[in-house]
Formats: sequence, structure tokens, C-alpha cells
Amino acid sequence: MTPELNWPQGNVSAEDFLQNYWQKRPLLIRDALPGFVSPVSGDELAGLACEGEIESRIVIGQGKKWQLKQGPFSEDEFASLPPSHWTLLVQAVDHWVPEARDLLNQFRFIPDWRLDDIMISYATDGGGVGPHYDNYDVFLLQGTGQRRWQTGQLCDGSTPLLNNQQLRLLNEFSSENDWVLNSGDMLYLPPRIAHLGEAIGDNCITISVGFRAPSYGEITSEFSEFYSHLLPESKRYSDPNPQIQSSSAEIAPTAIANIQEILRETAEQPELIAQWLGQHMTLPKYQEHLEETAQESDRLLTAGSRLAWHQINEKEILFFVNGESRKLPSKAKQAVQLLCDTRALTDELGEALGDEIIFWLVDMQAFLPDE
Repeated sequence: MTPELNWPQGNVSAEDFLQNYWQKRPLLIRDALPGFVSPVSGDELAGLACEGEIESRIVIGQGKKWQLKQGPFSEDEFASLPPSHWTLLVQAVDHWVPEARDLLNQFRFIPDWRLDDIMISYATDGGGVGPHYDNYDVFLLQGTGQRRWQTGQLCDGSTPLLNNQQLRLLNEFSSENDWVLNSGDMLYLPPRIAHLGEAIGDNCITISVGFRAPSYGEITSEFSEFYSHLLPESKRYSDPNPQIQSSSAEIAPTAIANIQEILRETAEQPELIAQWLGQHMTLPKYQEHLEETAQESDRLLTAGSRLAWHQINEKEILFFVNGESRKLPSKAKQAVQLLCDTRALTDELGEALGDEIIFWLVDMQAFLPDE
């Protein structure tokens, strides 16, 4: 049983955290999970990194010399690693290790659709991935051993980087905070805060809980593609009251205003935006592995499945499962919410949802059918 996240910390409650720290400034939480035991050992993490379907990488280096190797790895490759200054990182461990997946429940004061996955790293003495910044929020929970974390300047797309396209490391790092984390300690980092983590001694395991943050480019391009498929070919630009122009080559302000109105009409359709957002943000990270992440019980959701719901109006909700959606009557909301929260299908929930939705969940690989 995973211990409960130790809020409040001093005067910081979960509510205070969201208001005063989330996407604003780092927060060190000492003994966030008292008595915490890492969900995997170093050997178990290395075993996962040997599997072809699991995303993994090894970073070797220090100073300004770094090397990246992509998994899967063999036992011989692990045996040939240097004695120090390397890190193994394995993505989406929550998909494969139930104890890791249980950790996500600690962060559900943040909406599920923002949660990404749990990455776990194992580092030898001095191991890290170099000074860098992320474009998303992250909680860094120390599993075993010790790690020194330094946080620094706020970065953006113009921040100078080393000439290493694979790792995107900072050319300069200016430390503003310096902490050593022990097992059960946790550090929260907002987006774009420079940070540097280095293992102190061997057997340093760090659990990274990341959050999805679609870029403006992703939002506009993906929604535009979604919306464009709903529009008939006959719906086109029009200008029924044009004016004579002094130059026929000019693109007049009225044309720009007409285009702005088309885009405004698009943005003023909250139900369509909700449908796109729910479908887009519940797309599984590894769609092809849903069956492989099935639980021991056919009553539990496949580990890689993503669910969400949205209240359209008093009469209807949208239910999102693995990138698709269904419109349901509001009377189904309680059952849908309970299924999303517990990720388990009871007889009562099955009866409330009905056979059609249960069959749809199976089709979407959210559940695997009985053998």
C-alpha cells in the first residue's frame, strides 16, 4: 500500500500548492511519502529496459560531454557501462508495474487529462542527464539513494543550448537552489525552470511524474484538422459586399476581418472544443500496447487506457475513452465518474452503463473480454 502524500507541508496544503506554486515556483517537500519504498529496483528497471516494447535510454556523461543511447538494451551493454556517471531512464513504468501506477493516485488533485506517465531512472554516482529544462510540470520523487537537485534560471526557446540535438542541454546553468533529496522526499518543478540532478553514490532511483502540456501549435493544428473533417466542402469564404480597390493586388483589411470572423466562429463552439480536447488528451501514449498492459483482473482497465468526461448541458455528457467519445444522458454521469476514478468495473457499474457501453469499452481495448 502506497502511503498518502504528506500534505500539508508546513503551511502548504494541496490547495495552497495549486494557488501559489503550480506553474509559478519550485517546491521541496521533505518526507512527502513517509516510509516510501521504490516500486522497482535497479535490476528490475534494467529488466524492463531489455524489453523491445518499452521505451528506454541511457545517458552517459558530465560537464559538457554527453552521450545518449536508445534501448532496448542487452545484458552485455549494461556490463560494458562505466563505473559511474551514467543514468538509465525508462518511460511509462506505470503501464507495466502496478505499484508504480498506484503512485498516480497521489496526484489526482490535478485533472487526469493533464497526467502523462511515470518515468523512473536509475543512476550511478554522479549520474544525471545534464542541465536542462522541460516544457511541462514535473514532480521528482526520490525512491532510493540520494540525489542532489539544483534549480536555476527561467528558460525559453531562445535560451542557448549545447551543440547536442538529442539531449537539448543548457549551455550555461546558474544555480539558485541546492537540495539533497532522500527516499520519500519530492521536488516540484514548474515548466521552463532550469534544473540539474546528480546522483550521490550508487543505487539512486528517482521517480518522475510528468504532466501533459500541449503546445499552442499542437492545439491549433490538431483542432483545425479535427474541425475541418466536420465541415462540408460547400462552406467557403464569401464577401457579398466587396468594394472597388485602387490596387487589385491588395489584400484589404475587410478580407482579414472576414477570416477573423471565420476563426472566431470556430473558437465559439465549446462543445466541439470539448469533444476534440477529450479525444485528443485521452489518446493512449502507446496504443499498440494496450492489450499487453491488461490487468490480472478483467474488471480493471488496461494500464495504458485514458478516460475522461465532460458535462455538455443538463441532459448530456461526453464520455472519452482512448481517443474516442460517446454522448450519454446525464443520468450516466455518476457511473462514468466512478469508473474513471476507480478504473474498475463492478457489477453495479456494468448495469448502470449498459451492455452497449461495456461492448464499446472492450472495442476500445479499455477492458479485455473474458477468455
